[in-house]
Amino acid sequence: MITVTKTFLPPIEEYIAIMCSAWDNQWITNRGALVLELEEKLKRYLSLENIIITNNGTIPLQIAIKVLQLKGEIITTPFSYVATVSSCLLRK
Repeated sequence: MITVTKTFLPPIEEYIAIMCSAWDNQWITNRGALVLELEEKLKRYLSLENIIITNNGTIPLQIAIKVLQLKGEIITTPFSYVATVSSCLLRK
């Protein structure tokens, strides 16, 4: 068998330490410590001032539509998920 892709897994000890931290805090998502740490690392790596991690693709679409104050017709692809269209309709 030829492996085309392989999942990256950290050393088990490192993974267990991260999981224990999350377990002790009982807070994994929604602006939790791990999310904030990842945002800080991404800001440094990408040389950005601001970044926000979201849990799906719908939220960024809704944010972009609101921030850009898009009005009128928004053209999208028919090869997309329903969240694309629902995000456009939500602004009305």
